[in-house]
Amino acid sequence: MNLYFWIPLGVLIVVFIFAFYKRYKMIKGLKDMPESEKLKNLRDSNFKNTISKGVTLVDFWAAWCTPCKIQGPIVNDVAESIGDKANICKLDVDSNKKTASQYGIRSIPTIIIFKDGEIAKKFTGVKTKGVLLKAVKELL
Repeated sequence: MNLYFWIPLGVLIVVFIFAFYKRYKMIKGLKDMPESEKLKNLRDSNFKNTISKGVTLVDFWAAWCTPCKIQGPIVNDVAESIGDKANICKLDVDSNKKTASQYGIRSIPTIIIFKDGEIAKKFTGVKTKGVLLKAVKELL
């Protein structure tokens, strides 16, 4: 094999390693972020009661999910911004399988915004703070 094969391959390997390291460093830094006092952790037992009145944003997540680790601080920021006007909540799908299956959560992170107990909006994947704030404010 000639030099024209090995140089691009080497560059690709270096780029891949750099991208992997950068992502690893970002995710590692997200582990120990404190949660907002306005952010509520839901369980199967208190889920229905919490979503029944007003506007409630629920982040369906799991501890092992890398995109959930990215979404978590964003939801935390949303809670700090509008946690007094709407319920901003998290539900661990591993610990609360009944509620997760009831709402058909198949991929995480999934964010569902409820208005008076009914599903108003549903998002799958990581969403920005702006998208979530806009969606909640439209329902207030």
